[in-house]
Amino acid sequence: MVIPFMTIYLTQHYGVTIGKAGLVMSLFGLGAIIGAMTGGKLVDRVGYYYVQIVALIGGGTMFIVLGQMHSYSSICITTFILAIMNESFRPANTVAIAHYSKEQNRTRSYSLNRLAINLGWAVGGALGGVIASFNYSLLFWVDGITNLLAACLLYITLSPKRNKATEVKTKEPGVIIHSVYKDRAYLSFIVLVFLFALCFFQLFTTIPVFFKEKFHLSVLFIGMIMALNGLVIALFEMITIFKLEGRRPSLHFISGGVLLVCIAFLILNIPPVNYEVIAVIAMLILTFGEILAMPFMNAYWIGRTMQNNRGQYAALYSVAWASAQTIGPYAGSLAAEHLGYKMLWFIVSAICFLLAFFYRGLSNTRVLPA
Repeated sequence: MVIPFMTIYLTQHYGVTIGKAGLVMSLFGLGAIIGAMTGGKLVDRVGYYYVQIVALIGGGTMFIVLGQMHSYSSICITTFILAIMNESFRPANTVAIAHYSKEQNRTRSYSLNRLAINLGWAVGGALGGVIASFNYSLLFWVDGITNLLAACLLYITLSPKRNKATEVKTKEPGVIIHSVYKDRAYLSFIVLVFLFALCFFQLFTTIPVFFKEKFHLSVLFIGMIMALNGLVIALFEMITIFKLEGRRPSLHFISGGVLLVCIAFLILNIPPVNYEVIAVIAMLILTFGEILAMPFMNAYWIGRTMQNNRGQYAALYSVAWASAQTIGPYAGSLAAEHLGYKMLWFIVSAICFLLAFFYRGLSNTRVLPA
């Protein structure tokens, strides 16, 4: 609830400039990167359960503390610490899903997790808007308390004492933990994920502005188009993954999904007869590209891991997305401002087209160092 309204909160409630508000969000992005790396390392040492519960308690507490900060410097520091705590949850959560699922249904398990995230984002954003219209400070309390409630639910259902399926890390002498940095195919994969995420995050930043400025669509219609993305994912992703999982290697579907995203951005440059129709078609194609690519990205990296090094792999994967989320919106905005939207869409399409071929060239085989 807090993050989507943070810039508005800072500019309207505290009167800081948009540049200073942007710096706060950049600090959140930097903290997210550090949190993902830290969380991944801790997962391999203490286990996914303890990292998740500490992240939820720490993140929930820091959301409440952030709402009590009144100076710009204290908001910056608290936001940075909050991001480290909050984002350490992600790699632990992805490793937990791998542990509780089976190889036969792992991609569907990640797809189900994406469904939960999309629904949570939609409900949280809507509820956050209602709360913010009454009292911005209340946002921080509600967001913090929901984190703490999630920690309670995690303890009740999945604590090692209550659930035998939960993994407990033990120090076993002689066990070798193979480093992720020796897996060249995976490091190449992470670079490709970062580049794809740079393109994908234009969906939430430059595309809405483009629809408003160039297609002259109403804010209401733009909101409906953005909501269409989440609705299609909720209705069709699980069914699609169920039909496709196990039929071909993950890289095949990732490549196809990225190619659909390429086509979606190209469509934005077609001289439209009807702006509304072009916008809807582009969003639908982009959404189905997302449905194909993202669940199978998780399946690919999990397939390269062993039980004792999944935290390292999950950390790099989370860092790739967090880095792109920090850089992508700003880079896209600069390109749109100085080169124009048409050139931006050509650049993004060209990157996705090349990525589709590079994904096909990656190795599916897990290679363990000697």
